Amino acid sequence: MSVHIFSDGASRGNPGVSAIAYLILRDDGRLLARHGAYVGVRTNNQAEYEAVIAALEAAAALHAEAVVCHLDSELVVKQLTGVYRVRNPTLRRLWQRVHALTSPFRQVAFRHVAREDQHLVAVDRLANQALNRVQQNV
Repeated sequence: MSVHIFSDGASRGNPGVSAIAYLILRDDGRLLARHGAYVGVRTNNQAEYEAVIAALEAAAALHAEAVVCHLDSELVVKQLTGVYRVRNPTLRRLWQRVHALTSPFRQVAFRHVAREDQHLVAVDRLANQALNRVQQNV
């Protein structure tokens, strides 16, 4: 089974309170998983990486064989595809975790897509809903 992951990390402040969200869709567009969660205080880039990590873990649990990860963070996509080096030690550890999580899949691709993509709008909304819940409880 091939899946498409749409993930996003949101941070209010940099660093600041942060959340992650993802959607996992089959090739035919059927929704397999939807998740949004508060992750604590992070930078925006850390939250972006953590969203990919959570989504890859979920895709593995769904026994996906091939994965296309769609992100609106050009920096993270270019780091994951090797165009940019990862110099920040915290991001480097997250980068390593992402690459370790790709091993169960026959094929993995990382693609940059515009924030206006309908699925990225949906995951952005999920991440912001998680942040709103946390901030209402403070």
